[in-house]
Amino acid sequence: MSLKIDSEVQAIKQRFEIIGNSTKLNNAIRVAMQVAPTDMSVLITGESGAGKESFSKIIHSLSHRKHGQFIAINCGAIPEGTIDSELFGHEKGAFTGATGDRKGYFEVTNGGTIFLDEIGEMPQSTQARLLRVLENGEFIKVGSSKVQKTDVRVIAATNVNLLEAVNKGKFREDLYYRLSTVPIYVPALRERGDDIVLLFKKFAYDFSENYKTEPIKLAEDAKEYLKSHRFPGNIRQLKNLVEQISVLSIEREVNLEQLQTYLPRTGSNLPALVDKEDSKDNFTERDILYKVLFDMKSDMAELKKLVFKMLDGDDNEKEILEDHKSLFKNIDSSHAQLDEYGDSESQNEEPTLVISSNQDEFDTDVEDITHEMEIEDSLSLEKKEKELIIRALRKNNNKRKYAAEDLGISERTLYRKIKQYELENL
Repeated sequence: MSLKIDSEVQAIKQRFEIIGNSTKLNNAIRVAMQVAPTDMSVLITGESGAGKESFSKIIHSLSHRKHGQFIAINCGAIPEGTIDSELFGHEKGAFTGATGDRKGYFEVTNGGTIFLDEIGEMPQSTQARLLRVLENGEFIKVGSSKVQKTDVRVIAATNVNLLEAVNKGKFREDLYYRLSTVPIYVPALRERGDDIVLLFKKFAYDFSENYKTEPIKLAEDAKEYLKSHRFPGNIRQLKNLVEQISVLSIEREVNLEQLQTYLPRTGSNLPALVDKEDSKDNFTERDILYKVLFDMKSDMAELKKLVFKMLDGDDNEKEILEDHKSLFKNIDSSHAQLDEYGDSESQNEEPTLVISSNQDEFDTDVEDITHEMEIEDSLSLEKKEKELIIRALRKNNNKRKYAAEDLGISERTLYRKIKQYELENL
């Protein structure tokens, strides 16, 4: 029986061009094969670029609905104001611009399968409509009061933690449990071991066919380096990497040094957001930024104390302190202020920071510092965000779907950012 299942798994891989032999990948395929003949809802989870849509196609093709229609919908790419109309249809005059009746996907796909990608981006009002379809097979068009029936199988996918979204009130708990009747986890590329090298070879061969060149190969040290990389963009990122090397590399065998020029280690020494499940402390980006800025402020204060201590003991350098008094205005040498450092009787004592004992003054200082930091934070983040969006769009030839995936955001969010930064004509 086990051999039969394994042979069926291999047949599915060949049919859908799935490369790899990792245990987690094979388990995911087995679950998809087992649930396919049923009509149960399936929730496919996994990181962006891991290949979740391929599993929805496996389930549809092995089900009794295989001759029916299959539609894949990216919930994050449909604006919130029109998603109900897209999914459930609308009546003429239901809203401005509704010049005629329109059938939604749930009506068009009756008897088939709908794949709802990025289900976590679906608005809560639409979630309530979807729940009614899953429970009763009923829906109502926008602007209508007539209940219609549909027989559609729903397969959903997400790259976010839906349970966490449920706890935050961003996703309906009843819909989550209704969707995840059978969960399928698609492993990230870094969890698949030697599959990375197999995929590299497959993509290298494909691109050599396209560009009529000799396929690139990896040296042994380069293979180890490739397997140790995290690949946050997963298979999509690896495919882009292989294409880039295939086009730009003069040498057909890529060694470690050459591979590192295309795939450098990044972010190892930078602060990173910590997942609440992995840490007791849940920091936001602003929390991290504030911490960095306060640490820098503290370091500068210590540096000023050190410089003051070095200069304060030398008569020839008191002129330097006098000329740059503003830099040392918060430092006290013993009990003497900088205005009087020439008369200090305790010049050999370590200088200390002057801290006001007046609580009102202290609160005002903190308020001012926080306000300045918020302004700088806003300007800096907006600038960096705009630069990243421009780079992602240029890298993907202005294909917003792939740019959004590279950035790790939904298409809807990317559209809003493009409009915000006036990048429509980039």
